[in-house]
Amino acid sequence: MKRTSGRKVSPLPSRSRSVSSPASGRIHPVVIYPFRHPANLGDLEELYALIARLDQDKATYARPITVMDCKTRRAMARSPRHVRFVEQRVARHSDILEGWCVDTCQMWYTGLGEAFARGRDGDTYWLIPGDFNYGAPVGREVLSRLHDLPEICDELQQDVCIGEIATDHNHSKQLIDTYGTFALLYNWFPAEARAIREFTERPRSEFFALRHGFLDAMLGRRWYAYEQTVVMLLHAILDQRSISRFFVGHITDLPEGRDSLSSAMQQVERTERVLKTMWRELHHQKTGWSQQYRRLESNSEQVRRTALAILENLL
Repeated sequence: MKRTSGRKVSPLPSRSRSVSSPASGRIHPVVIYPFRHPANLGDLEELYALIARLDQDKATYARPITVMDCKTRRAMARSPRHVRFVEQRVARHSDILEGWCVDTCQMWYTGLGEAFARGRDGDTYWLIPGDFNYGAPVGREVLSRLHDLPEICDELQQDVCIGEIATDHNHSKQLIDTYGTFALLYNWFPAEARAIREFTERPRSEFFALRHGFLDAMLGRRWYAYEQTVVMLLHAILDQRSISRFFVGHITDLPEGRDSLSSAMQQVERTERVLKTMWRELHHQKTGWSQQYRRLESNSEQVRRTALAILENLL
């Protein structure tokens, strides 16, 4: 498996592709519109200023896609200000794709699937979450160089590039991933967990880019409504795909600054459900799989209980 080290790129005022590294295809931006339409439109104003620039660079980028949950569209109908923003900014610079979605990962599925249908071999697909603090100074700095994330996939021919958010050791996302996500990964997929940790400390990142061939493979497999980034990383390791990392920076999607205990518990529990389901899919045809599964399930319950106890004390 080809491995590359993480690449931290200096901020750029606008996108500039290296002439010495020509692109093999176009980049497809897919924006995941916030499920809860924010009262303050500052973050989205900054984000769609970037999307407007991408939309103008038609040689490099395909028409951006914005995925919006139908529940979000119905809720915003009561606010003329939000309706105007969508009509004048979002629809002007992207194609809006609506759907009744179970969770964010299903919105990814909808948007990436549509982008893939428009794409071709050699293209790159760039997921952009819409609910981060892009209006803050640090958010604007991140937006100024976020285009480098898909460029790593494109120019270096990487199958997956994961965007890693910077957090301190006691940040709720760090705690959830340390005591929940990785602890459960080490139980169900120990070798793959070690390999994933060589690339990133954020196996649930919402910032990523995928090459056409890898997205093709992922769309042909079960897509999960939760924790799909973890699933993609596991498949990338199992299939010996090339993975790289992009340092996103200090940016957050948590207005209160940290996850609530209830939210953290939900994230740990659904990660366990996904890993259990994926393990069964990969092993159910092997002799003696059910006995091995019961042992792992017993260990997993202890890991989950320990994680929840630790998070209860720290959050």
